[in-house]
Amino acid sequence: MRKKTLSLACLTLLASACSPPSPQASTQQDAAAPATGATAAEQDDGASTDAGFEFPAIPPIMVPSIVGSGPAQRQLEASMQALIDPVAGISVRPANCATDGALVNESGFTNVDGAGNLRRIGSEGVFEVAADGSGLAVTDADVVRVNPDGSGSIVNSAGTFEVRADGSGTYVGESGHIELDGKGGGMWVGDFGNIENHGDGSGRWIGGEGSIEVRADGSGRWIGGPEGIVENRGDGTGTVGAIAREVRMAPLPPLPPAGRFPPLDKFKPSGAPCGFVVTLNDRVLFDFDKAQVRDDAGKVLDALATALQKVPSRAMEIRGHTDAKGSDSYNQDLSERRAQAVVAALRQRGVAQDASARGYGESQPVAPNEVDGRDNPGGRQLNRRVEIFVRT
Repeated sequence: MRKKTLSLACLTLLASACSPPSPQASTQQDAAAPATGATAAEQDDGASTDAGFEFPAIPPIMVPSIVGSGPAQRQLEASMQALIDPVAGISVRPANCATDGALVNESGFTNVDGAGNLRRIGSEGVFEVAADGSGLAVTDADVVRVNPDGSGSIVNSAGTFEVRADGSGTYVGESGHIELDGKGGGMWVGDFGNIENHGDGSGRWIGGEGSIEVRADGSGRWIGGPEGIVENRGDGTGTVGAIAREVRMAPLPPLPPAGRFPPLDKFKPSGAPCGFVVTLNDRVLFDFDKAQVRDDAGKVLDALATALQKVPSRAMEIRGHTDAKGSDSYNQDLSERRAQAVVAALRQRGVAQDASARGYGESQPVAPNEVDGRDNPGGRQLNRRVEIFVRT
C-alpha cells in the first residue's frame, strides 16, 4: 500500500505537465507561438499538483522498562546483608504493582549499589542501569543501550536502530535502509527504489516510475514516465516529450522535511513501584511437604524480623506458593498453611502484627515446572517459596 502511495504521489506531482495538448490547443499552437499552448491542467481545474515524496513512518522504538529499588528496600537490604543469599533461596526484589494495586508476579535478582546503579537478572532479561536512567538491557526481544543524552541503539525483530541526540541516525531492517541527518534531510532505500530528501525542499526519487527530481526553486525533471522526459522550469512553464514541446505548468511544491529519530526513553519503572518482596525458598523454612517451620529456621526469622522492624510499611502480606506436583486443591491448602505459619512465627518476634496470610497454590510460578514435557526439578524448587510483600 505504501509503494502505491509513493507512485501516485510522484505521478501527480507533474500531472499538469504530462498530458498532451487538447486539439484546440494544437490548433492554437499551429497558428501562434509555441509557448501559448493550453495544457490538460487548464482543461481540468481538478488536476492535483499538491503532492510530493513521502518518507515512511519509522518503526516504533520500544525501550524495555524495569522497576528500580527504593530507599526502603535499600534500608532493608542493608539490615539483611548477612542473610541475603540468592543461592540459598533468600532474596529481595522491588515490587511492581498494577493499576488495581495487585502485585505483579516477577522473578529474578536485583542489586543496587550506593550510587543508585542497578543490576537486575530476571525472567524479563538482564538490565544494567545507572541512576540517571541510562544503561543496557538484554531481553529475548531486544538489545537496548541508552546513553544519558537520549542517544543509543536498539536491535530487535524490526531491525537495527542507531539514534543520536540531535535526531539523526540510521535504521536497517525489514523496511529498508533509512538515514536521517536530524535537520530535515535523509535518504530511504527500499524495494520501491531510492528516495533522497535534501532538507531544503528538494529531492529525488528513482524507482518504478523512473527518475523524478524536485528542486528547491520549484523546478524539476521526470525521466522515464509516459511522456519520456518532462522539464518544469519552476516559472510556470516547461516542456514535455523527447522532442520538447512547450506547455504551461505550475511550479512544483517543495518536499516537506524528513522526520527525526525520537530520543530513546530512559529506563524507568513499568507500572508503579509499590514496595519490595522478600523471597524465602521453602527449603529455608520447611521440610518437604510440611507446613511447620523447622527449628533451625529460627535464626533466619530472627534476622528477618529485626530488619522488618526498621522499615516503615503501609501493609504486609505473607504469600505462600507451591510447585505443580499434586492436585490443585492440595497445593492451595499447603500454600495457605505455610503462609499462616510464617505470619505466626514473625508475630512471635514482634513484627507482622497486621500482616495478612494468603496462599496461591501453584497458580503463580516463577519458573517452568516442566520443560518439553519433562519434569524440571530446578524450576519446581524455585516455585516452592514464601514471599513477604511489604507495601511501602
